[in-house]
Amino acid sequence: MAMLAAVGQPVPNTPHAVSVSLPSWKATVGYEEGEDWVLSKMQTGYPRFFIHLTIQELGNEILKLYGRSGEAVMLFPSLATAKKCFKFFYDKVQGLGVGVVHVLQLEPVNTGNRSHATTLSGLSCVFFPKEYFNVAKQVWQHTGDGISSRRGEFCLKALRDGILEPVTTQPQIRPDDLYTKGPRRYQRPGSRNGIIHDIPSSNNGTTDRAGTDGEDKDHAQFVEERFGRNLNVKLASQAKLAIRRRISGCLTDDAELEQALKKSPDGGDGRQKGLSENDVYLYPTGMSSIFNTHRILLANAEAKGQAPRKSICFGFPYIDTLKILEKWGPGCLFYGHGSAACIDDLERRLDAGERFLALFTEFPSNPLLNSADLQRIRVLADKYDFTVVVDETVGNFTNIDVLSRADIVVSSLTKVFSGDSNVMGGSCVLNPQSKWYAELKQAMSREYEDNYWAEDAVFMERNSRDFIRRSERINQNAEAVVRSLQQCPLVKQVYYPKCSPSRPNYDACRSPNGGYGGLLSVTFQHPEQAVAFFDALEVQKGPSLGTNFTLACPYTVLAHYAEMGWTAQWGVEPDLVRLSVGLEEPAELADKVDRALRAAEKVKI
Repeated sequence: MAMLAAVGQPVPNTPHAVSVSLPSWKATVGYEEGEDWVLSKMQTGYPRFFIHLTIQELGNEILKLYGRSGEAVMLFPSLATAKKCFKFFYDKVQGLGVGVVHVLQLEPVNTGNRSHATTLSGLSCVFFPKEYFNVAKQVWQHTGDGISSRRGEFCLKALRDGILEPVTTQPQIRPDDLYTKGPRRYQRPGSRNGIIHDIPSSNNGTTDRAGTDGEDKDHAQFVEERFGRNLNVKLASQAKLAIRRRISGCLTDDAELEQALKKSPDGGDGRQKGLSENDVYLYPTGMSSIFNTHRILLANAEAKGQAPRKSICFGFPYIDTLKILEKWGPGCLFYGHGSAACIDDLERRLDAGERFLALFTEFPSNPLLNSADLQRIRVLADKYDFTVVVDETVGNFTNIDVLSRADIVVSSLTKVFSGDSNVMGGSCVLNPQSKWYAELKQAMSREYEDNYWAEDAVFMERNSRDFIRRSERINQNAEAVVRSLQQCPLVKQVYYPKCSPSRPNYDACRSPNGGYGGLLSVTFQHPEQAVAFFDALEVQKGPSLGTNFTLACPYTVLAHYAEMGWTAQWGVEPDLVRLSVGLEEPAELADKVDRALRAAEKVKI
């Protein structure tokens, strides 16, 4: 049996792990309460909530070089993303003077003789009074647009080597420049994030040994030793292309990079008629794909001269989706139950003349695994002219087809698409059959900025090659766990698409060979039983989902600790345990669940 990680250790045990170990109910509460016995041990955390220690180190060095007394700094991959943070400050903090928040651009400098193409990175640094750190942290968490840990590692080395310096002419951003009566049109400045330079063949003790030969060698050694801080541009661009082809559906089997690159770029055989990789846009995180989809829809509406319209959040979502819709733009209408009655109410509002920008929904939802009636929503959207955005992360496109009922589909590639829990990523897919398609393509051409760090793309591509096979195995394992839990009299309810009252909605979108995914939630007759079950469950415990290993968390405590009364009104109970089922042997996984249930049985009520 694999050793379970101790409090605060990365899960998995790698420098760029996506999850962190909170191995007991008490540890999770201690983390939320800010108790030192937990926080002092935190080596990492989920990247949008915990700023990686390497990024913290980079920020501290930048503060020493360029900061003022009493300032903190938040790091972004481009000027456009930094401007969003700058604007958020002046929108949310009253009375900030000009220059109190300011932006510094750092870019790579020419270092002389160069021998091959490599990827370099600039940085946009937003400085602000440190007492307002929580404001900047909201931008980091909700938008998902902060720099990744691998980019931070790369830039820290570049800064120390003297090849990352302030640009000669710094951007002059004034608060007044960012205000408009409605949602402002986010201009897309030329991104200098993906600058291609030639750098010396020897850098940080590594050498590029000819092109891309040996691509199938051990991946960790291949990337870390062969490229080191000297990442080949061609490999990174090929990795992004392969990812986009995998998502568009023109790859219908597990495929190595070479196979992926041989596939025709033309659409027609993918997930949707006419769909090609050119309709797939990559983002640094799943939440970034949601935030930027919302941002681009707002910008597109403004470009057409429309008055600001609220969006709709349909069904109880992962926390940051709702926060994005509430904090950016004119707000949102929240239907927390996501039921037929909610659609009835929405239809009455539309009939009465209310109009909306877009409807955002998860399919199925996290953590209650409810599936919205996408067909009814599609009919209303076509009649009343709003965009439908579906987050398919939990269902994933091997199991479900939601693109045919949506205008835009977003997903967190960090989850089951990657599986290894060592890299972040997100995607946005436009439906070529949508009536909004031509308009959305034009909007993306104006507004989209590729901030997906090259090294992250290389890891994501490698991780996703066996995505289809892993997804099938996870489906089978999850159904077995669901059956075990349903048979236990201590269990109050199991939340899973297959046993949900909304299953007909899920089945209406299920692929011919699709399953019901790897995510499930469970509640018990008594909260003490939930605690005992969770503590005794011999799997890794922490944030995230879709990992190749089973991962559990007391979801409501972890995601909504300060608002559990609010979550309860939407059916998300305080003692809910969420399980993301992995690739373990079925018998091994069943034994772990049975032992945890026996521990729950011993609780005296």
